Amino acid sequence: MFGHVLIPTDGSHLSTAAMQAAMTFARDAGAKATALTVVEPFHIFSASPDQVETTRADYEERARAHAGEILAAAEHEARRLGVSCDVLQLQSDDPYLAIIDTAQERGCDLIAMGSHGRRGVAALVLGSVTQKVLTHSKLPVLVYR
Repeated sequence: MFGHVLIPTDGSHLSTAAMQAAMTFARDAGAKATALTVVEPFHIFSASPDQVETTRADYEERARAHAGEILAAAEHEARRLGVSCDVLQLQSDDPYLAIIDTAQERGCDLIAMGSHGRRGVAALVLGSVTQKVLTHSKLPVLVYR
């Protein structure tokens, strides 16, 4: 039924559990997977402690390294389960759009993600990334809680 699953992950506990479940789903469906993490760009004015306490160069280096760790965990899980998996790191102010666009560009037929991640207060004010993906995606979205 599904041949290519996009698995967005941000490294939070729930997102990691969702990634692991989605990899198992991909294995059981005989589908390939693409694991995606979206790094938000540095902003001079930000409520994020990661951005307030550092310089642009330091933030970008730490964000890329953290994203690499997240994707390495996804690659490890895919190898462990025997799932063909690509990994992708993007930078975007709008992670939900990056997720939807990536799914379309990569020919995915399912997006599988956690119900919420580590977006904190901004998620409460602006709405979660998952909610935005559910609202705007034309593809089916499997949400793990």
